[in-house]
Amino acid sequence: MKSILNSGNLNGKRVLLRVDWNVPIKDGQVTDDFRIKQSLETIEYIRKQGAKLILISHLEPEEASLRPVFECAKRIIPELTFDDESDCTLLENLRKSPGEKANDQGFAESLASLADIYVNEAFSVSHREHASIVSVPKMLPSFAGIEFMKEIEGLKRFFNPEHPFLFILGGAKFETKLPLLQKFITLADAVFVGGALAHNFFKEQGHDVGASLVSSGDFHLKPMLDSGKIVLPEDMLVKSGDGIGVDFITDVGSTDVIVDAGPKTLETLKQKINDARLILWNGPLGLYERGFKTGTLELAKMLAESKKETVIGGADTLSATKELNNQDTFTFVSAAGGAMLDFLAHETLPGIEALN
Repeated sequence: MKSILNSGNLNGKRVLLRVDWNVPIKDGQVTDDFRIKQSLETIEYIRKQGAKLILISHLEPEEASLRPVFECAKRIIPELTFDDESDCTLLENLRKSPGEKANDQGFAESLASLADIYVNEAFSVSHREHASIVSVPKMLPSFAGIEFMKEIEGLKRFFNPEHPFLFILGGAKFETKLPLLQKFITLADAVFVGGALAHNFFKEQGHDVGASLVSSGDFHLKPMLDSGKIVLPEDMLVKSGDGIGVDFITDVGSTDVIVDAGPKTLETLKQKINDARLILWNGPLGLYERGFKTGTLELAKMLAESKKETVIGGADTLSATKELNNQDTFTFVSAAGGAMLDFLAHETLPGIEALN
């Protein structure tokens, strides 16, 4: 896999740049331009080389237009046009065509026909076998973007990590994150499991988690618990009909919902952070999207103040660090969510393989 920095003379070439500008939009306005800004280094490099730039991205929902994203990006890139031929243009939402997600070869050929060179700067969707990710790069001379290469360099340190190594995993969707747990239980010195992911472990231990979110299925968690490496919350913020309080897991009532980590848990995490040399964090400690942010924000503060080598990723994780304005204090901040998890678990992605 070659970087765009090693692509040779680009003067006069047409470059098809796959970015991930699937950014949050509210009332027609982009509320977080982090992903747009992350692609700027590659955009500026290609334009300075004298190439014609054609940007492509998806946006969710699939029927949505990229125009609000264009309006936001144009404030940063004044020369940018929307779905109109120019030296720097953004095309309409890829997923408006069913051929994108279906990896239709005809659709891929139509994209490839627009350019002389393809560049993937969308690491965060490179776990998807979509036309613009896996088929177009096979039809053109293809390269990885600058940020794409940074993602690989930032994450691959965990394939042969320094020790002591602490892995902090939160959020939900146990079935999605299980491969990562299975891999890092052998690599990490300690694995803290928080958020809804911890509820499955509590169930395995025979505890009642009340009405809290639990992923369905038998995940055979006993060997992980027996490893001695799994660290679970000791106390939780629990929401019940009578209000909110901090309880031990054994005290959760049948109608109660666990919504965040408690103070004892945060103290344990602080000690684990102090003992660690390398830290990887993905996912919130509670129902962050519902406003239960305290545990996640406190963890973000502790990690930032620790000055340890720390890599973070995941949407809610990044939201917390943005709220605290401390993203610059971490060793590396991954813009990827599912792609980060898949890359860490499998050490490659379909989008990487397509570039090789």
